[in-house]
Amino acid sequence: METLRERKKQRTREALLRIALELFTTQGYEHTTVDEIAESCEVSQRTFFRYFAGKEDVAFAVQEMAEAHFVEAVRERPPHEAPMEALRQAVLEGWDAIRETVESAVPVELYLRMYRTIESTPALLAAHLRRSAATEETIARLLAEREGVDVDTDPRPRLAVAVFGGVIRVTERQWCSGEDISVETVRSLTASYLDQVGSALTGHWRDG
Repeated sequence: METLRERKKQRTREALLRIALELFTTQGYEHTTVDEIAESCEVSQRTFFRYFAGKEDVAFAVQEMAEAHFVEAVRERPPHEAPMEALRQAVLEGWDAIRETVESAVPVELYLRMYRTIESTPALLAAHLRRSAATEETIARLLAEREGVDVDTDPRPRLAVAVFGGVIRVTERQWCSGEDISVETVRSLTASYLDQVGSALTGHWRDG
């Protein structure tokens, strides 16, 4: 059973997270200091560092939660599913749970605003790509284990994850730039874009 002390610590962490993202998205990541985040939350800098290693850590905290949930969803897919189908179903069936994970920390609208901030801030975008590469490597190794192949000699796990990751990035950018931020919309976009991978890679794009 969660103690009062644990609940208080969780509330402090969530408050720091929300305030940090609000400051990053309204005045810019590079113009926001740790001192400013702590002061806005009415805690000390030392308290901030009990929960987060620094600005980058708090900037990606929610995305890290969502990515961890997706990795676990892939791990739990039935073994009879082909690799790309396992990835597809993990993301399509997992969006509701991922949204709940995000909303347990911050409003989805703030999450989307932070995504746009990451895309428009060179330092954050570089960190995002670095973190995404690490997550993709984790998933590639997971797929290799599922399929009984060696990820270091068989290129297929990394190729599949690279293609899938590219689709997800395109989907997220489209979703974040639109007015409809519902889970139904992002699920529909994801399915539509995944369905077009085959023709995009092997077919002609000209009409007629």
